[in-house]
Amino acid sequence: MSTDDPTDDRATHRTASLARTTSESSVSVRIDLDGTGRGTVSTGVRFYDHMLLSLAKHSLIDLDIEATGDIDVDAHHTVEDVAILLGDALKEALGDKTGISRFGDATVPLDEALVQAVVDVAGRPYAVHVGEPSGQEYVVIGGQYVGSLTRHVIETLAHHAGIALHVRVISGRDPHHIVEAQFKAIARALRAAVARDPRVQGVPSAKGVL
Repeated sequence: MSTDDPTDDRATHRTASLARTTSESSVSVRIDLDGTGRGTVSTGVRFYDHMLLSLAKHSLIDLDIEATGDIDVDAHHTVEDVAILLGDALKEALGDKTGISRFGDATVPLDEALVQAVVDVAGRPYAVHVGEPSGQEYVVIGGQYVGSLTRHVIETLAHHAGIALHVRVISGRDPHHIVEAQFKAIARALRAAVARDPRVQGVPSAKGVL
């Protein structure tokens, strides 16, 4: 899909569509880095759906995610497998990364919670996740989403997308707010990193390749 000038590479939408089925889940993801923040998400874990829709809205990345899994056992498999495919799709959609900004950072509040996220989409996978208050990893939100899944999503997304992702929870008390502020901060950082910069010629690296 492109705009009126098909010869302008910068006008072409960067998309990817992937599907993955295992004995634990079946997941399909479609991503458009040049979207408007539209999202349709159904994973069977409603709080996770809420977080992924926030990710879409604040990154301006269009997301279509459909997943079914063994949530009668645990939400872990489904949450992880969606993060795997989302990371894979992000990596594919970025392509050779010509003309992008590459780096992004954002500090996002949600009432008492405050989170900073910094990202480099250079192809070097790394995740740092710090600052959650003691006990956050054991909290269950919405009856299915365990707090420890947030770090797992961040690590999985970074590994499969090939990005360096640092997330720092600066403050927070409400478990819901702490998780949501993280997803929104990641979204805003990604929005900046994947954005096309008209001043960037080729790949934003002194090595000439990312």
